[in-house]
Amino acid sequence: MNRNFRNTIVFFFFISLKLLGQNPLFIPDTLSGVNFSLSVQTGTKQFIGTYTTNTYGYNGNFLGPTLILQKNDSVKINVTNNLNQSTTVHWHGLHVAPKNDGGPHQIIQPGSVWSPSFKVRNEASTFWYHPHGENKTELQVTKGLAGMIIIRDAQERTYTLPRRYKVDDFPIIVQSKAFDVLYQLATATHEDSVVMVNGTIDPFLSVPQQIVRFRMLNGSSDRTYNFGLSNNSTFSLIASDGGLLSQPLSQNRLRLSPGERAEILINLSTYSVGTQLYLKSYASELTRGIIGADTVGTANLLISEGYYGNKLNGKNFNILRMDVVAATPSPVLTVPVSFTPKIPLLESNSNANRLIVFTPDTITSGQQGKVDGPFLMNKKPFHMDTINIVTLLNNTEVWTLQNKTMVAHPFHIHDIQFYVLDINGLPPPAEYQGLKDVILVRPNETVRFITQFTTFRDNQVPYMYHCHLLHHEDDGMMGSFLVLFPNEIGIKESHTNKNDLILFPNPANDLLRVKCPSEDNYSNKNIKIYNSVGQLVLQTHITDNEFELNTKELPAGCYYFNLSSSKIAINKLLLIKR
Repeated sequence: MNRNFRNTIVFFFFISLKLLGQNPLFIPDTLSGVNFSLSVQTGTKQFIGTYTTNTYGYNGNFLGPTLILQKNDSVKINVTNNLNQSTTVHWHGLHVAPKNDGGPHQIIQPGSVWSPSFKVRNEASTFWYHPHGENKTELQVTKGLAGMIIIRDAQERTYTLPRRYKVDDFPIIVQSKAFDVLYQLATATHEDSVVMVNGTIDPFLSVPQQIVRFRMLNGSSDRTYNFGLSNNSTFSLIASDGGLLSQPLSQNRLRLSPGERAEILINLSTYSVGTQLYLKSYASELTRGIIGADTVGTANLLISEGYYGNKLNGKNFNILRMDVVAATPSPVLTVPVSFTPKIPLLESNSNANRLIVFTPDTITSGQQGKVDGPFLMNKKPFHMDTINIVTLLNNTEVWTLQNKTMVAHPFHIHDIQFYVLDINGLPPPAEYQGLKDVILVRPNETVRFITQFTTFRDNQVPYMYHCHLLHHEDDGMMGSFLVLFPNEIGIKESHTNKNDLILFPNPANDLLRVKCPSEDNYSNKNIKIYNSVGQLVLQTHITDNEFELNTKELPAGCYYFNLSSSKIAINKLLLIKR
């Protein structure tokens, strides 16, 4: 259903919500250990007065328990799908094998159980879990399928930090929602004017007169928040998506786009008991093009009309009221000076460079495209049977993201964490100098990051990269990549310099054009193509320097193309798509 149509049925509850007053913040229970059970189930909740809203949840009516994991533990999670539709569970930010990642290739059918097992390899930080498959991500997250993951490790425990859950260490899952005239949660609309924290509307939280830790998660479908305190005082940013920073950063604003996480310390030791302080979003300060700012698009290319009627867009608003109460026994009263230094990978050691360009899908939406999408990555929509990128295990790579649309896109990559190298050629701000797995790329912006693909390889099951605006993801703004082991079939990809072997197109379909290095003119060449498990699937001999091969009979997948002669021997990765 398109956004303009939904605008005619979405109902605003401004007056009703004001009459409800403040509500105590719900804080999810925790699950810990090495064996976990999650039930994906339907439920109901009264968000608006006494009206009943149908919801989804993990082990409950809405959202899910916070999973507390210990680094290096081997865990098993049994996920039972009690919905009447398929789902998936993606462990957002976790470094796990692709078969355990919970992407669109790990579908859990109704009534079935998925039981991934993996070693916890990430360092201490805040992660989350949510659905990720079959164009149902926005619907299922909107209805309540989301939960937080906290990883702890020995290094983090050496620092004096708040870590007593519900006492001085709080999960803060921020989401904006829209309701229709039947008081049901609505998707495909920009009228998400109801803000929730942990599923609570207009929440308040009693916070002790000491340093408290907020684990911030933007779990919204598309809204970006610009967090700050109501008195504009500073807080200490201590962690980004993938773990602790090198040192705490004192700041009074924190911008988080969908999917991003951060941890902040708020020093309340100087506030009197009874003081009220608000966590706010200063959306009036967001730059044009970010969902949540006052303007998105251009005079000729506007976002759907419901956007400009939303009371949150471009306006400052309250997120959470904090009521200062007496300090707890053994309070934390100081902020650490530093943490273990984060040392980015060296660009000089990179093995490959990737370019991902965001563009409108003009075939679907017209010559100019639309601000609401759909959008493409490298001019292609997502397809379950297509592998967009193949990389090699332990490769260090630089990825360049170019946004040629009129809306900002939070880019998320599975499997790995990365370091931001630069934004429009300039060094990233300090808050982006830690480990990340989501980065907001604004209109006409170019972001480069560096990463390494470690630990896991699989020649059939891919990982995903995609926009974390959920309707963009569902509409196909996503790609997949395989990580392969270079020596699994006894050969390594090799390269020459200016006279390299050229395979075009790559990925190929029915016909592959081959151009050999000019230094090999007139020599007899042996051509062999191996599939991903090392089987020889095509072999021929040729003397021409340029020729064509019929690849019509080769199934879609990843192959090794081997060229050898008396002068040269070159191996290249080849993709076949259908």
